[in-house]
Amino acid sequence: MSSGIQIKPKTVVQKSKTSSPLPCSPEPPIKPQPKPSDKLNPKTIDPFGGHSRPPSAFAAIYAKGGIPCRLVHGSVKHRLQWECLPEAVPFDPLLVTLAEAHSDDEVFGRGLDALVQLSAVVGPSLNDHLKHLLTNLSRRLMDKKFREKITVALQKLEQYGGKATVAIIKSKIPTYCSISS
Repeated sequence: MSSGIQIKPKTVVQKSKTSSPLPCSPEPPIKPQPKPSDKLNPKTIDPFGGHSRPPSAFAAIYAKGGIPCRLVHGSVKHRLQWECLPEAVPFDPLLVTLAEAHSDDEVFGRGLDALVQLSAVVGPSLNDHLKHLLTNLSRRLMDKKFREKITVALQKLEQYGGKATVAIIKSKIPTYCSISS
């Protein structure tokens, strides 16, 4: 005797108390109830915990090993130890990161000195990356504190980089006066 009616077994879906709803679920997430002891034990800052402030671009790249040098701490003096020769360091994005990472005046001054020293070592090889660096230099050129130092640095870049450097500098800083003219 077949009556044509088929009965399908029911499947039971149980909800777990610990499972969280799916992100697309219309159910709001369940917030835990505060404990009475929470009033007696207020939350404090862990002085040894991680910093709440996100690291700067420079700090993040340095921590990941993206800058091929390390600071060697001595008892009296600290020194910089390069993992490869400075001539072999890829300029992009390293120098751009260094130039954009800090707005601190002292750091900017030291970075400017480092740029001049690097230019003395690598010469015209820096020209391909100069446009990115000159953007920040042109912003700081308006600051009276750095005007003379930046002008001297640009002259050194021109001296070490050759005639092609003048055109690059003038494209970003039209008021620059060449030392060769």
